[in-house]
Amino acid sequence: MNRIANNDIKYLTGVGPKRAELLASELKIHTFYDLLYYFPFRYVDRSSIYKIGNLTGCDVPYVQLKGHFINFTENGEGARKRLNALFTDGSGIIEVVWFNRVKSIKQNYSPGVEYILFGKPTLYNGRYSLAHPEIELSKPTMLQRGLQGVYNITEKLRNRSISSRTIQQLVENMLKILPTDLNETLPPHIIAENHLMPLREALINIHKPVSLQHLSQAQQRLKFDELFYLQLNILRYTKQRTLNISGHKFNVVGTPFNDFYNNHLPFPLTGAQKRVIKEMRHDMGSGRQMNRLLQGDVGSGKTLVAFMTMLIAIGNGYQTCIMAPTEILASQHYETISKLAKGIGVKVALLTGSTRKKEREILHSQLQSGELQILIGTHAVIEDTVIFHNLGLVVIDEQHRFGVAQRAKLWKKNATTPPHVLVMTATPIPRTLAMTVYGDLDVSIIDELPPGRKPVHTMLQFDTHRESVNRFMGEQIKLGRQIYIVYPLIHESETLDLKNLEEGYEYICDVFPNRRVCFVHGQMKPAEKEHQMQLFASGAAEIMVATTVIEVGVNVPNASVMIIENAERFGLSQLHQLRGRVGRGADQSYCILMSHPKMSADTRKRLQIMTETNDGFEVAEADMKLRGPGDLEGTQQSGLAFDLKISNLARDGQIVQQAREIASRIIENDPTLSNPENRILNQNLKALFSRTINWSLIS
Repeated sequence: MNRIANNDIKYLTGVGPKRAELLASELKIHTFYDLLYYFPFRYVDRSSIYKIGNLTGCDVPYVQLKGHFINFTENGEGARKRLNALFTDGSGIIEVVWFNRVKSIKQNYSPGVEYILFGKPTLYNGRYSLAHPEIELSKPTMLQRGLQGVYNITEKLRNRSISSRTIQQLVENMLKILPTDLNETLPPHIIAENHLMPLREALINIHKPVSLQHLSQAQQRLKFDELFYLQLNILRYTKQRTLNISGHKFNVVGTPFNDFYNNHLPFPLTGAQKRVIKEMRHDMGSGRQMNRLLQGDVGSGKTLVAFMTMLIAIGNGYQTCIMAPTEILASQHYETISKLAKGIGVKVALLTGSTRKKEREILHSQLQSGELQILIGTHAVIEDTVIFHNLGLVVIDEQHRFGVAQRAKLWKKNATTPPHVLVMTATPIPRTLAMTVYGDLDVSIIDELPPGRKPVHTMLQFDTHRESVNRFMGEQIKLGRQIYIVYPLIHESETLDLKNLEEGYEYICDVFPNRRVCFVHGQMKPAEKEHQMQLFASGAAEIMVATTVIEVGVNVPNASVMIIENAERFGLSQLHQLRGRVGRGADQSYCILMSHPKMSADTRKRLQIMTETNDGFEVAEADMKLRGPGDLEGTQQSGLAFDLKISNLARDGQIVQQAREIASRIIENDPTLSNPENRILNQNLKALFSRTINWSLIS
């Protein structure tokens, strides 16, 4: 591979300097290797010819048509200029249209000549049309092609006459010079044990599959390669960190923990909470740095667990810190932890962007002296002016909302030994995603809700049932309950036909004239937002109209109804987060998903899942399968430090698991990959990850 891998793409037959610039800027194809690993996103059968007269239905697939153009006509002027043509195969006529490259199309194609067109027909006013189809002269050998790959192309490339067919031709040129003794990327024993297709055969069949079976085997091999090296890289660094980086050794549980557990615990711990605390106690007493992810559904008691873990650090003479993504959430943690710490004499402080200068000066002084034991804050805690006396434990809440560099700053707050790290998330993460995104962390899961909690009853209601929903709200308010109403927008939108908060607030005030209604959204000033939140939290307001700003950080046990307007606009994970705002008291709680009756089958399926389960992990798994990992709220896979070219964490969970197990076995037996049989793995890891920063030392 090395003989061609780093060759500049401009030296490939059919490219040249100008095309090379376009391929680099538009598709990030700089070398032969980049093109070889630029895989088709789907495949079409080019062995069949369709008849125009046989086209039926609204959603016609991509088709090949063989025939000739009857005529060409230009319409419009300037930027609106387009070229129309009529094309026939004897069974019917289809309109073909081009919105650019009008001059070159007219020069290159003529009426009466037999061509093969490839594209997706669309039905408009009872007639089919093709926009910008691929066109080739009809040749006797063309129908022997069979399955062919279709490549993603940008608009700029299309305008420069580079189509999917062009990429296909360039790939064919490269496959002709692909060495017969192409270097393998895996040791022979892994290929044999897992029945994987050889690499050279897989690369040929991913671009030019001999059959569907060959295509499937090629995809399996290349997905395995990608996911295996990803897992191997994560596990190797994790092992190195475990072996090389020591951590503060907390030898005792300590007086603060014992005092709190025996005398001030607000309610008995669940079995899951006890198990998780033991796992952390073991980590922090091992002499190695703890790097642990704490997953738990909304309301499962993560904050209490984090607080008790912090008490272990304090009992060993160290300071602790919680970093939260928003001021609302930081304030919520401060309020909760201050109450918990009150009876045991632990000093807690809050640091956010709103903290006044005088308060900051006192806080900084107390931090440096060691008097302040728990600091809770937003990203303000990572500022250089914030200096700890001896930071022993860092808790990062909703870690995905922070950049890696921000977390790194907090990690370095202790000059000698890095603090233990506990990452918390209330966004349930599917297993395959967790072992990849958070693959370098040990995982603890609180999978048990506190006793007495009743599952939230979730129902789907359409706008046509608005009156009955209003009656239900009135009945709940009479019972002394409070209600959240969430809108997707703050102001009216000209482009989106969605309910907005301003209109919703006025409507609710009209429907419930004798009830106090408060409202909260992200554009409010912090003081006004806090005032409105307090109206609801204190019970002075019965109804809160809000945007998703309440997704985290609002805890009102008396609120028993959550109404989500335009529920179809939210992802499943976000709907689950919002639903978690209710069901925090002893009363039966309800979540009503309001939607328009007209919706796609996929949308209906998503909303139906919400009505069928309260399990956040089930919801997250379903969300990932339906939407894909790149679009999951709470995980933001688009921000990952790796680029998956062929595998998909939502669909390829089995391969992720298989790759993880094999990589784990190898690293356990050979942590440095220095054994002769693993030399190939070491070389490929260096080649694949040499350009990336080693962030895996930072959880």
